[in-house]
Formats: sequence, C-alpha cells, structure tokens
Amino acid sequence: MAEGTAQTTASQAQPAQQQFPPFDTTNFASLLIWLALTFGLLYWLMSRIALPRVAGILEARHHKINTDVLAAHAKRKEADQAATDYQKTLDNARTDAQALAQETQTRLAAEADAKRHTLEAELGAQLAAAEKQIEETKAKAMANVDQIAQETAAAIVEHITGKPADAAAIAGAIAKLKA
Repeated sequence: MAEGTAQTTASQAQPAQQQFPPFDTTNFASLLIWLALTFGLLYWLMSRIALPRVAGILEARHHKINTDVLAAHAKRKEADQAATDYQKTLDNARTDAQALAQETQTRLAAEADAKRHTLEAELGAQLAAAEKQIEETKAKAMANVDQIAQETAAAIVEHITGKPADAAAIAGAIAKLKA
C-alpha cells in the first residue's frame, strides 16, 4: 500500500515538473520549423492566390472608375451639345416667330391701308357727289334768288309808289349790284 501511494505521488508530481510545450526549450527547433513552413505556405498562398485576386479586383475597379469617368465626360459633352442645339433651336424659333409677327403686322397694315384707301375713295366720291349736289342746289337757289329779288323789289316799289314797277329796270339794277 505504501508502495502504491508512492507511485501515485510520483505520477502526480511528474506532470507538475513538465512545462507548457511552447515554452519547453526542447520543442523550439520543431516549433521554428513548423513556423517557417506555416509562414512559407501562407506567404505562397497569399502571393499566388489571394493577392492576385485582390490586385485583379483593384485593377478592375480602377478600370471601371476610369471607364465611368470617361463615359460621364462623354455624356456631359453630349449634354452640353444638346443644350447648345436647344439654344440654337430656341433662337431660331424666336427669330422665325419675330419674322412671322413682322410679316403678319406688315400684311395687316397693308390690308388696313388698302381698306383705308378704299374707304377714303368712297368717302371722296360721296363728298364730291355731295359737293356737286350742293353746287347744283346753290345754283338753283341763286337762280331763284334773282327771281325772288326781282319780285320782292317789284312788290316794294309797288307798295311804296302804288304803281307796278318796271321789270326791266329792276333786273338791270340787280345785275348792276351783282357785278
């Protein structure tokens, strides 16, 4: 029994004397070899697989950005050209509208002038006819004035003298006054 107890104590004391394997100096050579192998393998994997993929992604991204920037510049030029074309079209439309308005104004003015001339001609004709009628009426009235003057003068002479007046003398007196 004492012998069994001594073995148990020795087996329990033995793990207490062992060190943690990474800190055990007898394992340093194998740890360094595994470290070198692991680092080499990782370096090889990174340089052959991961880094080329990342570089490809970065290159593709750079290419995509450059392509997009060039496309944006091209679209901007197209937009500027479209704006310039729009402005030219708008200016041409304004010019055409102004020309059309001027042409319409000129045509309407010509039509108004023609109507005015026609109306003036009609009014001139009516005025000439009225003046002619007035002259005819005036001539008739003047012809009657002589007769009325002779009749009035004869009536006054007859009223004052009590004798009928000499018609030839009255006509001569009236003709002398008119001259």
